Amino acid sequence: MKYLPRIIDTILNDYLEAFGAVLLTGPKWCGKTTSASQVSKSILKLQDPDASIGYLKTAEIKPSLLLKGEKPRLIDEWQMAPVLWDSVRSFIDDSGEDGLFILTGSTTVDESKIMHSGTGRIARLKMLPMSLYETNESNGSISLRDLVRDKSYDIDGKVSELSIENLVFAACRGGWPASLSKKSDKAKLLIAKAYVDSIIETDISTIDNIKRDPGKVQKVLRAYARNIGTLASNKTLIDDINANTSLSESAFYEYINALNRLFVIQDVPAWNPSIRSKTAIRSSSKKMFIDPSIMTASLGLSPDILLQDFHTFGFIFENLCIRDLSAYASSSGGRISYYNDRSNLEVDAVLHFDDGRYALIEFKLGSKGIEEGAAHLLEVDRLIKKTKNLKKGHSLREPEALFIVTGGEIAYTRSDGVKIVPIGCLKE
Repeated sequence: MKYLPRIIDTILNDYLEAFGAVLLTGPKWCGKTTSASQVSKSILKLQDPDASIGYLKTAEIKPSLLLKGEKPRLIDEWQMAPVLWDSVRSFIDDSGEDGLFILTGSTTVDESKIMHSGTGRIARLKMLPMSLYETNESNGSISLRDLVRDKSYDIDGKVSELSIENLVFAACRGGWPASLSKKSDKAKLLIAKAYVDSIIETDISTIDNIKRDPGKVQKVLRAYARNIGTLASNKTLIDDINANTSLSESAFYEYINALNRLFVIQDVPAWNPSIRSKTAIRSSSKKMFIDPSIMTASLGLSPDILLQDFHTFGFIFENLCIRDLSAYASSSGGRISYYNDRSNLEVDAVLHFDDGRYALIEFKLGSKGIEEGAAHLLEVDRLIKKTKNLKKGHSLREPEALFIVTGGEIAYTRSDGVKIVPIGCLKE
C-alpha cells in the first residue's frame, strides 16, 4: 500500500532536529510504526514473535546492546522493556547528539519503572488516527492555521465534495490506515469493529496484566458511547452500566484509566476564561473517543442506520470534528477545549495556539443549527469584549475567529463575521 503523508511527519522531523529522541504515542493501528519507519534508518520491533523473547532477555542483562544500529533507530512498542527509556536517555547524554531514536508505543508505561523523566532529551508526540484530509476525503481548500491567524483570509465559495453519505461512512470506518487498503466497504468497516473487539477481549487486560471482564468492558464502552459529546457525570455512566450488570465505582475508574492508557478515550477539557462572574462555568471534561468509529462500533451502528438518524450522527460528527481539528492544530502547537456555563451558554470547541491566539468554534451537521451556533459564538465574543472593557488590564485577548464547522458543501462568511466551514474543505 502506498504511504499517505501524515500531518505528524513534518512535526516528527522538526522534533528529531531538536531532541535526542522522540516518543511517539497514540492508539494502536493509527500508523505510528509506519510513519516512524519513513525517517528511521534501523528498526527494533520488540513484538517480533521470532525475536521478542531474546530482545527482552537482552534488555534485562545489557539493554545498551539493543540501541546499536544506524540512527535514527526506531524502537517499536518500547514499553515492553521500560528499562530502554533510561538506556536511551543515557546514550543521548553520552553522545550529545540529536535525532538518535524514535520510540513508539500504543500504551502509556508505568512511570515507576523509569528512573528519569527524559526532560530535554526525549520529546513526546501524540499521533491520532487519520483525519479526512489525510485520507484524501477533505480537499484541503481551507487552512485551519490561516483561518485563525489571518482575519482577511478568504474562504467564500470554497466547496466540499464530501456528500453526507460519504461523511457518515467515513465516521463509521474511522481513521485507521489499514481500512483504506480494503476493497469493499464491508471490509473497511470491519477494521473499527476488530479494533473495539481487541480492546474488549485482550488489550484492556494485557496493558497491566490485570484480567478484566470483557462483558463489563463492553458495557463501559457502550455507556461512554451513549454520552459522547456530553458533560454526563461518571455517576451517570456507572448507573447506566449497572442497569444491566454490577460494576463498583472503583472498578469503573480502573476501567476508564485503562482505556485512557490505551488512548481509546480523548476527553476535551473545559475552558475557564472568567467572563461571567455570577455564572458558574462547568469544569468537567467533555467525553470523546480518539476516533468516532469507536462509538459506532461499540453501539453496533452502521452507515445505513445513521443515515436515518441524524440526531445520533450529530454527536458522532462532533467527535469526528474534534479528531480532525486536533490533528490539524497539532502542526502549530494547538490544543482544544470547550466552553459551557450553567446558563446553558456553550461553545463546542475553543482552539488555542501557543502564541495566545484562539478561535471559538461550533459544530453543526446541517444548516438548521447554524443560527443557534452563531448566536452562541457571538454572545461569548460579546462577553469577552465586555469583560475587557470593565476590567482594564484583563489578560484575556479577543478571539481571532468565530466559525462553524459543518457537514455542508459551501464555505462562506456571514454578515456578522461568523465563518461557515465545511469539514470536507479543512486541512492543517
